[in-house]
Amino acid sequence: MPSEEELFANIDALLEEEPQLPPPAERARLREAAGITQARLATALKSTVQTVKNYENGRSEPKSPRLEAYQRLLKGWAAKYPAHGAPASVAAPQPASVPDTFTGLAAPESADTAQAPASPAAPERPARPAGRPATSSRRPAAKKAAAPTVDPRFPHGPLAVLDGDGSAYAVGGVVLDCPATTVPELVEWTLRESGLGAAKLNRYGKDSDPLIVLTAAAAVKLGLPERLEGHEQRRSLRLPEDHPVVKQVAKAKWQLTQRGFGPWARIYRKAQGRDRQCVQLAILSWDALDDRSWPGVAEMEPADIARVLGVYAQRVITPRGSTAVSGLELMTALRPPTKAVQDPATGNWVSGHNPGSLGTEPMDPAPPEATPEHPVVVNSGWNGGFLNEEAYQWVRPVQTLSDEECTLPWAVGLDLNTAFLAAAARLVVGLSAPDHFHAPKFNPKIPGSWLADLSHIELDPRLPSPFTPDGTRPTGPAWYQTHTVAYAQELGYDVHPIEAYLRRETGAYLDPWHDRLKAAYVDTLADLGVTKDLDDRAFLAAMEQHKQLDPALTAVLGAIKATVKGGVGKLRERPQGRHYKEGETWPALARPTWRPDIRAAVISKARVNMHRKLRNMATMTGLYPLAVLSDCVVYPSPGTSPLDFLPYAASGKPQPGAFRLGPTPGLAKLEGIQSMLWAVDLMEKGLNPARHIKGGDAVLDEGE
Repeated sequence: MPSEEELFANIDALLEEEPQLPPPAERARLREAAGITQARLATALKSTVQTVKNYENGRSEPKSPRLEAYQRLLKGWAAKYPAHGAPASVAAPQPASVPDTFTGLAAPESADTAQAPASPAAPERPARPAGRPATSSRRPAAKKAAAPTVDPRFPHGPLAVLDGDGSAYAVGGVVLDCPATTVPELVEWTLRESGLGAAKLNRYGKDSDPLIVLTAAAAVKLGLPERLEGHEQRRSLRLPEDHPVVKQVAKAKWQLTQRGFGPWARIYRKAQGRDRQCVQLAILSWDALDDRSWPGVAEMEPADIARVLGVYAQRVITPRGSTAVSGLELMTALRPPTKAVQDPATGNWVSGHNPGSLGTEPMDPAPPEATPEHPVVVNSGWNGGFLNEEAYQWVRPVQTLSDEECTLPWAVGLDLNTAFLAAAARLVVGLSAPDHFHAPKFNPKIPGSWLADLSHIELDPRLPSPFTPDGTRPTGPAWYQTHTVAYAQELGYDVHPIEAYLRRETGAYLDPWHDRLKAAYVDTLADLGVTKDLDDRAFLAAMEQHKQLDPALTAVLGAIKATVKGGVGKLRERPQGRHYKEGETWPALARPTWRPDIRAAVISKARVNMHRKLRNMATMTGLYPLAVLSDCVVYPSPGTSPLDFLPYAASGKPQPGAFRLGPTPGLAKLEGIQSMLWAVDLMEKGLNPARHIKGGDAVLDEGE
């Protein structure tokens, strides 16, 4: 045990290590409050104006003896010019870091109590009084529950929905007056006056840029067309470069990203120090909020749209595009590619690799992991086959149905909650470039792609093969992701790979992504009355009603699910546009997150998880599925409820290993009920009952 003197000596050393300075923004505020210019301060410190600027934007810190002099000056100013009415003897404190699950909510009730609603309660649409000041905010008088402290840099939350009368609806019922009549004016107002934005999700990351959503009326007021028409795919629509608004943006010295002025436009200037100058726009009448991912949101009132997007931003991320784009952005926001490291040679802080991230440079895939049009494949003449790790699309052969099964009256569909998200939990993936090996010994702990012959493995024909997406038995050697080969071993078969592409550096890259999205999914379901403490019967009843409780939160839940599948799909984004030629690069390849091997790992694990449950169900109940589509499985049943065929112990508890009902990722819910005759009729026609079990000719989204 260390002695008391030793511990006190260590603490004293920490206290004496460096005088504490207020945050960079507070240094600038104090100087301006004192009426001192940067040039005059530079003269007093015997330094340069640029050095003072660096102190005030956080790019550098003073060294002794200038540090002590600067600290003394700032303490004197802080006593004379306290921030926001604080006692003169107390300098304004630096706010505590915002938790990962909180990215900014509503404006504080007063300057002294920064509190916001704890639950995403629906605000009433506020009436707009005449003659409000140019940038004012207000909130309903209804009493709000206390919540975590709001980041004072972003008092009005992450986003606002701008209507044609200049009302900008932020989260928590706040309405701001926006005087802008042009897009450049809107950008300036957003960055300088709106108080919008959100804190970074990782200490090494970047704050989220403010999002302004434009209604059709707001778009027209700013000189934009109400609709964006064209013959290309919707995602590639954009204003022509000679459009007046595009010219206005350029004239005001702002820039557009390479995707131009489309439904999701990013307008920026080069950052000044640590201060980003970037605003994200989303234009509702240009289909920025796709109804498949944001059901019904585009037709809501502006205040309700702000609520939906605000809850999503708080629990997931401020939207940067489609839910697929946001899903991918969330991966990078939670695992930033770089962090500040100290150069041992100079002692300066420089940008360095953040361990566990994908880095800043794109990485070529192994040929079997690529797509047929990829330059790696075309330029090398590769003809050795490709990974085919996709979600299940399997229909059981009708001739394998028994008479007993055919006499059961019902077909019941079970859907696994966010199956891809469940597969991402504790998933080890490759972080470095692939290395090629011949005749390697299989190791289930090494992520990669293996060429192996699994055609000799004979399994029950009433179950899909775990090795192919269509459930048919392999016919010879093929490429498989590690989880698929490991499952063959789990089934008791020896596997001798012919060759492999493996990665030496590995890590659970998707873990924080999984954790945040899981919390978002579970919390939103709980807000809709579907909680973890419900028994199975109560869970089914709650799921039957939850979509009627709150359309806004139902839309958030749909967006979270779309974020999971879309984010995984984006890891292998294919070329788009009719003018693409095979062998050319396409924009997605420039991203470090273009990683088809990680996508394959998620889908392989999800498919293996599904097969394991199917096999356990057969062992426990003697029941075999009729069809599987991605995360939906259809079983013959004596009744109309999953309770009629799922396995339970004598105690009434669900049997582990089989399908279980519940609200968390990987557990199941009821997808739909149809007659057994209906299901068999579809199977005889070669159609998949799992695709249509929900009714209304439902089609499941496989994630790309």
